Amino acid sequence: MKELTKIGRLFYGIGIVALGIHQIIIKDFRSEILSPFPEWAHHYNIFPILTGIALILTGIIISGLFKIKFVDTKKTCLYLGFCFLALLLISHLPYIFILSPKVSGPQILISAFEELAYSGGAFVMAGSFPTNGSNKNQTSSFTSFLEKLIPCGRIFYSLLILLFGCSHFLFADFIATMIPKWLPAPMFWTYFTGLALICSAISIIFKIAIRPIAFLLAIMLFLFFLLFHVPYAIVNPSIEGGNEIVRAIIALLFCGIALVIAETNGSKKAVLVEAI
Repeated sequence: MKELTKIGRLFYGIGIVALGIHQIIIKDFRSEILSPFPEWAHHYNIFPILTGIALILTGIIISGLFKIKFVDTKKTCLYLGFCFLALLLISHLPYIFILSPKVSGPQILISAFEELAYSGGAFVMAGSFPTNGSNKNQTSSFTSFLEKLIPCGRIFYSLLILLFGCSHFLFADFIATMIPKWLPAPMFWTYFTGLALICSAISIIFKIAIRPIAFLLAIMLFLFFLLFHVPYAIVNPSIEGGNEIVRAIIALLFCGIALVIAETNGSKKAVLVEAI
């Protein structure tokens, strides 16, 4: 149990690092980090670069690759979750519903849900760390508020999984082209994986057999990483500054979130895992 949680944190942390590195390479915000609004933020390279550096440092902390003294990893996860959620509220939602409601296509909607999933993942990671009773009285009211959002983490994440599942039915012909050529009946696998994603999301949201379902979802996402994302990244390593490589690592990030959900929601009584 403890080892799988560590692996989940590692996958999530590496994914956050990849987001940061890519922003530094392209010198602009990734679409799921910041929408085209505000436009001025995209005109100055310093903003995405500084944000990229912050993501790299935060991802390293969460991954557990290095133990940094005087850094509370749980609070780091909480603040990261808040930052992603704040960017969604002040950037993506105004752009989608107010500034460009007629031109906002499915990609900007997917980007918004991805940012929500990043936020949810951070709260899920925070929930995998035990509460330090000795510091409970020293916790700020803001941190206490963020801790109340921890149960929302799995829901934020599951909404993206639900969207991915629905897309397999809405864009079945396109998604079928992504199925490896050596796998027969691409339309069957398109609908099958779509249904599996939808059922997984519903199960996690309503906590129905959440541990085995989340674990199976993690396995499926890891297979997506190996069978689809990695080969595509190898064939197209330089597209959009290495975006396909980043997309592959993001699949690993989503796998990590599912792993931690499985290990921290295995019973009605919350499972407390010792911090690394």
